[in-house]
Amino acid sequence: MAQQGDRPEQATVFETRAALWEAFFGNFIEAKRLAKAALTLHGNRESNYGAALALALSGDSAHAEKLADSMEKLYPEDTSVRFSYLPVIRAVVALQHADPSKAIDALQASVPYEMGSPRSSQTAFFGALYPVFFRGEALLAAHKGVEAANEFQRVLSHRGIMVGDPVWVLAHIGLAQAYALSREYAKARAEYGEFFALWKDADPGNHVLEQAEAQAGNLH
Repeated sequence: MAQQGDRPEQATVFETRAALWEAFFGNFIEAKRLAKAALTLHGNRESNYGAALALALSGDSAHAEKLADSMEKLYPEDTSVRFSYLPVIRAVVALQHADPSKAIDALQASVPYEMGSPRSSQTAFFGALYPVFFRGEALLAAHKGVEAANEFQRVLSHRGIMVGDPVWVLAHIGLAQAYALSREYAKARAEYGEFFALWKDADPGNHVLEQAEAQAGNLH
């Protein structure tokens, strides 16, 4: 509809958001397809960020890094690009390469701004608190359960700024995993319960849901 109404930038945002959602939910083939489709439309900083992140989450690190390098050259003084978009993309690429320490280092640049709302969250409804969320993911990968739990709890405590973004729901899974890593199994079960309650009407066969059910079932 946006394309038919001659609103190419809005069409690109819709396609980018769809790509991101598929990536977050583990549908990587579809995420890559949608991200590449979005990049053929009317690109801007936000759509390039979303597409790069979807590609990074889906394992296409080379393409994601290429987009990040391009944004860095084109927008060297842009606050959202420098302190949110680029650190997040590079952190996710590092996580894809099993290097949580590098991911944590990449996100250091975000610290002064990470509780604010980057431009993507205001114009495209994604990106708020992503540095916090992915720091939690990196700390999980580094087997630092207590520190990871603190990051996911920060996301959940400020979910009001994540309008239309599934990441705050996924933060329940991250928090549950962090509690399990710290052997706080009762708290982990409670967080999985929160997630299952939120997703009680989820589509059957959803990868994220099935994975969470398996993890919850393996708690001691």
